[in-house]
Amino acid sequence: MKAIILAAGRGSRLEGFTDDRPKCLNKVNGRVIIERQISVLRSGGIDEIVIVTGYRANMLDKYKVKTIYNEKWETTNMVSSLLCASEEFNQTLIVSYSDILYSTDVVLSLCKQNKDAVIVYDTNWKELWEARFDEPLNDAESFTVDQAGYIKDIGRKVTQIKDIQGQYLGLMLYSPAALSWIKDLISCGEYNIDKMDMTTLIRIL
Repeated sequence: MKAIILAAGRGSRLEGFTDDRPKCLNKVNGRVIIERQISVLRSGGIDEIVIVTGYRANMLDKYKVKTIYNEKWETTNMVSSLLCASEEFNQTLIVSYSDILYSTDVVLSLCKQNKDAVIVYDTNWKELWEARFDEPLNDAESFTVDQAGYIKDIGRKVTQIKDIQGQYLGLMLYSPAALSWIKDLISCGEYNIDKMDMTTLIRIL
């Protein structure tokens, strides 16, 4: 199986930590984030990794994996970075943001799923958001699923805790069928793809 890591953006919310490097080259507990991701993905059975680069792209060359450069990284969002790798859409893909942490167990579980589109989310979100913000609802977004586990809503601003059953992490799996749905959606011309974020794409799908 193949994984695509979306690492084009600078990470403006990490002001001071990205002045001289992509956000994925910062360390957590002494370990560079993207190095941990590559190791975890490989431990989870991913045999091919592609990084979509942009800001300070040359700093990611040392990882000896395939890279694809998003020439419009300064003015586009995550969906555009994913589409830069559309030539890879011929097999099931794990898609990962470059600045998140997850375990091998999560990757192994994701690879076992038999649905066309699977999203990893964190049910322990409230404790984490309360540690980061005085008012978690100022930053948290909607995420609700039905009893069968299908997403009902994602990525909207909310005013009530009941609209949040978890928080989207930035780690997902798409089958070739789901990737074809994304291509069809993009080609219809109804949406501003350059500014589309991933939760908006998921919500539309």
